[in-house]
Amino acid sequence: MLENCILLSLFAKENLNRMSEQQLNRYDRLINEPSNDWDIYYWATEAKPPPAEFENDVMTMLRDFAKNKKKEQRLRQPDLEYLFEPP
Repeated sequence: MLENCILLSLFAKENLNRMSEQQLNRYDRLINEPSNDWDIYYWATEAKPPPAEFENDVMTMLRDFAKNKKKEQRLRQPDLEYLFEPP
């Protein structure tokens, strides 16, 4: 779904390069295990609480990111060139 694509890809661009291996594993589980993409969106936007197995530091980071405190325009996914830039 488009909402998750935008939210998760921008979150990934901003955060993956500074996450620990454990956090990366939790993020991988979050984006791959739930069978309903809308659940991830509802958890990230705090419309619904996540199940206990997804209530962790990565979910906290995602919720904070979803609040968009800087009021950035998030209208499309980032270009993937950032993946090839040195950290």
